[in-house]
Amino acid sequence: LQQPGTELVKPGASVKLSCQASGYTFTSFWMHWVKQRPGQGLEWIGNIYPSNGDTNYNEKFKSKATLTVDKYSSTAYMQLSSLTSEDSAVYYCTRKDYYGSSGFVYWGQGTLVTVSAAKTTPPSVYPLAPGSAAQT
Repeated sequence: LQQPGTELVKPGASVKLSCQASGYTFTSFWMHWVKQRPGQGLEWIGNIYPSNGDTNYNEKFKSKATLTVDKYSSTAYMQLSSLTSEDSAVYYCTRKDYYGSSGFVYWGQGTLVTVSAAKTTPPSVYPLAPGSAAQT
């Protein structure tokens, strides 16, 4: 399960996280999404069955997360909306080994979502090291 490393988003915005699957039949397993905030435990967000798009959500995330899939690229997506600082966390996609198994066996690397209003502006002056030639 392949996930992008980081997403930096502004408060109030939305972000769509991806999870590309390989090495198994994508449509045969529920894909789950899990949230982990720094120093806290794992929170189950919801799951989706790629074969038919059926979804289940943790009540807490029903108005926050939307799960979708693209069967043809074997990719699961989770859109998070109206982001606040409380949404800053690592988000994992994960699946079980077989239907009915108790634990999650396969995990993506996780995507770190940072919600921040901070603006990064490049410097207007770039200092040169002594003896270096300025090129124009």
